[in-house]
Amino acid sequence: MVLPGGTDTASSVSKRAQAEWVDLLGELEAVKNTVAAAQGRLAVALDVATRSEEAGQGLRAERRGRGVPNQVGAAMQVSPHAGGAFLGTARAWVTQMPHTFDALRTGVLSQWRATLLVRETSHLTAEHRARIDEQLCGPRSRAVLAGMGTKRLVARIKELAGQLDVHACVKRNAKAVTERRVSVRPAPDLMVYLTALVPMAQGVQAYAQLTAHAKAAKATGDERGAGQIMADTLIERVTGREPGTADDVPVTINLLVSDQTLLAGGDEPAVVPEGMPGGAGTVPAPVARNLVAHGIDADAAWLRAIYVDPHGRLLATTSVSRFHPQGLAVLLRAREQGICASSWCDAPVRHLDHVVPHVEGGETSLANGQGLCARCNHAKQAPGWRQKTTEVDGRHGVETITPTGHTYVSVAPAPPEPIRETPPGWTPAVGMGPPGNGRIPRSRYSIGCHTRPRNTTITYRPRSRRRARRRSGRADISWGHSPAHTMPGTRA
Repeated sequence: MVLPGGTDTASSVSKRAQAEWVDLLGELEAVKNTVAAAQGRLAVALDVATRSEEAGQGLRAERRGRGVPNQVGAAMQVSPHAGGAFLGTARAWVTQMPHTFDALRTGVLSQWRATLLVRETSHLTAEHRARIDEQLCGPRSRAVLAGMGTKRLVARIKELAGQLDVHACVKRNAKAVTERRVSVRPAPDLMVYLTALVPMAQGVQAYAQLTAHAKAAKATGDERGAGQIMADTLIERVTGREPGTADDVPVTINLLVSDQTLLAGGDEPAVVPEGMPGGAGTVPAPVARNLVAHGIDADAAWLRAIYVDPHGRLLATTSVSRFHPQGLAVLLRAREQGICASSWCDAPVRHLDHVVPHVEGGETSLANGQGLCARCNHAKQAPGWRQKTTEVDGRHGVETITPTGHTYVSVAPAPPEPIRETPPGWTPAVGMGPPGNGRIPRSRYSIGCHTRPRNTTITYRPRSRRRARRRSGRADISWGHSPAHTMPGTRA
């Protein structure tokens, strides 16, 4: 079969070739499903073998297999959470739903639809789950299953579940109400998704109220879009603000920015660390300066200098006291930019961990430290896991060796670049002169804070709001220049 090339045009491809391409698309989709089934069987086999081996070592039952989701995720190049979810689903396929697994293996059922069969029967007993498995995916139902849409499949599963065990379905719905919550996750372009999981009646009522308010505002000549009005109204009502003041909500934003971007008009992007409520990743330099200017205008801006060497390795940070574990924690979180240091893991940093365990002589230091999520920290404590520090292009890295001997290397992300030479067209803030000829701004800068030049410690205090001068319009960025106390070979 001839695959399409870059020179093919509509006139040069025959109908027969196009038909062959359609057939090939279908065959490849079936192969994808078969591959997913093979991956599921392998993941379950690895889990069973690992648990059996750890049982022989005397490990408690609740601690067995803790590292398997990380191994599965690393092998499939997904996060440990996704690896654990796939392992749990595959375990249900292999041990409780043989017909679903066979339909997946033969390409009749897609991985997503097979996952829905597991999810929608998770509240049932093994016996009832097996009956739904046979009725929907058994040999007699394959033809119907192949032509059934996903929504119809889910509806059919719920119908059968209600007939088999209505009490389990009611109990599941009651449990879902207890899981109502509000979450926030980053979105592109310095936005976030604010999501509320609430009972259907409450959610529909809230949406209807916002929609009605937006229509009324549009009727009075409001030039904003309906979606914009609804979003602004939601923020104003939740935060207790007056209409039209949605942007005046105080919030803490941790911003990693180089001195060149903040003070010299540079173009190096800044970073809002992921894992925090407002985590948004990389942001353009002008946006970073606007964030700082907005903080100054609200009398709520602090600067903490974090020193890096020319290779981008973090060395130290300013603090209100001597270097201590809290300062080290700040450095570790800043180096990882708020994201777990494990490969392919996107979870926020929850634990500060020793690469070489402390009980094995590992130092409590920046070089031997890493920020991990709870799952990854617990997984590396399973038998057979080893880690050691390394360097990749001058940046801190960690080499992880799994119980099966596979090696994975994770590297800390590059921090914003500091000034390395006098930037052309350097423009100082209002009332400040540029650096002298041949001089590079290397010392610490402060915005809205006080410095103590007598020693190497800088104490940051916001100005008193009673003495703060009310400002209007865009804030002017200015800074105080304190004597340099940089470490040898470092840049601020």
